[in-house]
Amino acid sequence: MKISSVSPFVWEIQPEQSMHVPVRVYANKSQLEQMKLDRTFKQAMNTASLESVESPVLVMPDGHEGYGFPIGGVAAFPQDNGLVSPGGIGYDINCGVRLLLTELTLDQIKPEISKLTDQMFLAVPSGLGSKSRLRLKKEELTEIAASGIKWAINKGYASKQDAQRTEEFGSMKADPGYLSERAVQRGLGQIGTLGAGNHFLEIQLVEKLFDIKIADAFGLEQGKIVIMVHTGSRGFGHQIASDYIKTMIAASKKQGIRLASKELAAARLDTDEAHRYLESMKCAVNFAFVNRQMISYRIGELFNKFFGTKLSLLYDVAHNIGKFEKHQGKKLFVHRKGATRAFGPGRTELPFEFSKTGQPVIIPGSMGTASYVMAGCGASQTFESSCHGAGRVLSRSAARKKLAGINIMKQLGQKGILVRSKSMKVLAEEAPMAYKDIDAVIDVIDKTGISSTVSRNTPISVVKG
Repeated sequence: MKISSVSPFVWEIQPEQSMHVPVRVYANKSQLEQMKLDRTFKQAMNTASLESVESPVLVMPDGHEGYGFPIGGVAAFPQDNGLVSPGGIGYDINCGVRLLLTELTLDQIKPEISKLTDQMFLAVPSGLGSKSRLRLKKEELTEIAASGIKWAINKGYASKQDAQRTEEFGSMKADPGYLSERAVQRGLGQIGTLGAGNHFLEIQLVEKLFDIKIADAFGLEQGKIVIMVHTGSRGFGHQIASDYIKTMIAASKKQGIRLASKELAAARLDTDEAHRYLESMKCAVNFAFVNRQMISYRIGELFNKFFGTKLSLLYDVAHNIGKFEKHQGKKLFVHRKGATRAFGPGRTELPFEFSKTGQPVIIPGSMGTASYVMAGCGASQTFESSCHGAGRVLSRSAARKKLAGINIMKQLGQKGILVRSKSMKVLAEEAPMAYKDIDAVIDVIDKTGISSTVSRNTPISVVKG
């Protein structure tokens, strides 16, 4: 494997062996060296070996080893004769993040921050296997899977403005008829729950603005409090991925698709197997949009109770998803695995208020570090995609061995950050030291013109699973 420099922060692996297209990597030298320590580049090269893949396969600066595609990976295929691979979307379908705006300052919330964080911890069930207080019937879950945020609007949990400020307007038309009974059962008790892993609920301070004009259009104001929600489709999406990875392994054999790794199991987009997966995947996308909306609703109730104020949604973005989009005059199916859509000004898929600014691109940091809001620049060289977070440098098992959860809580407390978590193990797994430097990741994204930096937000309190 030979990696050559294309320009500052851009690297390329030229096709070799079974690769059809190059792999392009966005990274500084330190990030590049870190990626060499795991299977990031091998997985990207395997992806570049899939038939009909468009050039290039991409790795973002937060890239690291995943299942099938590397996390931080982007790959596109032609609509007519391309492929879909569940390994290129991930197990947590529509894992994503949203940012809620307030008119409050730090001084206004400081006297209540401990009680407020406690109440948030109670209001939003978290942790592995956490169950919602919202008891759904099977018919309601089916409606959520089919229509997404439209269900929440009809029930009074969301407004039309919430839908406008959500990617895909909060709803991908989907047929729930291909869902397994196991997926449905796993989803029934999980709407409005945070889960575990790197998911979090965070009160943040808008510490610094980089682009005043766009920040104003986004409703961001220095010194104001915002709330970030990071979670996905929970066990519902995980089960769908598990079900269809098995389906795709068989489909790959039947359709004669050559795979460099069985983790890349795929089907051609015009086949029944692909259709069934895509419909089920969209159901998980809709589920995740509603999940984040319900969490927002519960947090909104608390802020009204504590401060008599309402929250408003800046935007909600997905970073594990596959979609049909138009790029460079072509209709493509774009896999984003730990990557965020970053549409630029003028894209008709964006709400009117962002048509001149470009899409809000919300990038969560690791626990206890900054998060960022950026604006999409319409970077055609990345299929208008950006990074999704900091990216791991330690596996969860390695982090548990090296770090103690109780020490992490003390360290964050010394920085003035409150933490509420059900598990010391999760705190160790998600410690800031287990992740790359988010500031350095954002620096690469900004300097390569993928997205432009709008605000840097620092945590005040964190709720973890």
